[in-house]
Amino acid sequence: MSGNTSATTQSAKMKKDESFLGKLGGTLARRKKSKEVSDLREEGKNAINAPMLPTGTDIHPEDTLLEENAERIMLDPTSRENLKFKDLLKVLIDWINSELEEDRIIVKDLEEDCYDGQVLQKLFEKLSGRKLNVAEVTQSEIGQKQKLQTVLEAVNELLRPHSWTIEWNVDSIHSKNLVAIVYLLVALAMHFQAPIRLPEHVSVKVVVVKKREGILQTALVTKELTSTTEMMMGRFERDAFDTLLDHAPDKLNVVKTSLITFVNKHLNKLNLEVTELESQFADGVYLILLMGLLEDYFVPLYNFFLTPESFEQKVHNVAFAFELMQDGGLKKPKARPEDVVNLNLKSTLRVLYNLFTNYKNSD
Repeated sequence: MSGNTSATTQSAKMKKDESFLGKLGGTLARRKKSKEVSDLREEGKNAINAPMLPTGTDIHPEDTLLEENAERIMLDPTSRENLKFKDLLKVLIDWINSELEEDRIIVKDLEEDCYDGQVLQKLFEKLSGRKLNVAEVTQSEIGQKQKLQTVLEAVNELLRPHSWTIEWNVDSIHSKNLVAIVYLLVALAMHFQAPIRLPEHVSVKVVVVKKREGILQTALVTKELTSTTEMMMGRFERDAFDTLLDHAPDKLNVVKTSLITFVNKHLNKLNLEVTELESQFADGVYLILLMGLLEDYFVPLYNFFLTPESFEQKVHNVAFAFELMQDGGLKKPKARPEDVVNLNLKSTLRVLYNLFTNYKNSD
């Protein structure tokens, strides 16, 4: 009798549990279905709002939360694999790490390491020799944006007089917009004449998302990050050689002939002769030997590459020649070693003319 009662009680409990699980299952199922419907509506909304989205490009939810007439720019995925773009990123990263070595700052990823303003602050201070009034460490988003605001105001104040188009702002840098970050770093590298070789003609495709009358509009746009070295350097102060090349090309040959006569007067002592200024000084060897002759000393061969093969070895040679010039009391050449190596005629003429004015009466 008691056994039957126990079985009846257990059976009733099982039915109650089944009923509870059934209700719970039904509730979860309804919630899941509701979420699927919501996701489907959102997917449909995005499909309607972004009909022209380039294939393979992902628009994240935060990229669609734009106010009216606002826009967001994203790097097209295919451009990330562009070899020249990758090379540009590596050159910029190596340059930053070289500049900030004393601060023990190591940059590995421009998006992740530059967005909060810390690296950009240190880099600007190192390059400009100017201390910015900002907090050293800022964790909050507000603090990071305030730091970025101060840094970018200082950068823009410096670059605007040189006709740079400002392709960055606080929001684009803080949102890790790689294109904006690269634009900024290239501008700083060119303005401060960084001892690096920026790859020429680097362009990327970006997806521009705009909101007009509540509808998202997208377009694929090409952005030029670098042009030629000469064009980029042309933003800076022009001198007599710029005027000579632009307005008096007929006189250029007279200047070149005078300089060739000057350098051969000394290089002939080593049975060397120059006929082409822009090419024969590009590896730095003749510059080094010429400095030794002008200052009357022998330059040990282990100090430079007598037969340089790589770009880096040639840059080393020209930079070493520049050091010898400064040791001899000359001002630091305006030209960069990279420009001489790249056969930039104006840069080579500036260097040689500097020697000519100081040593033209030397035997």
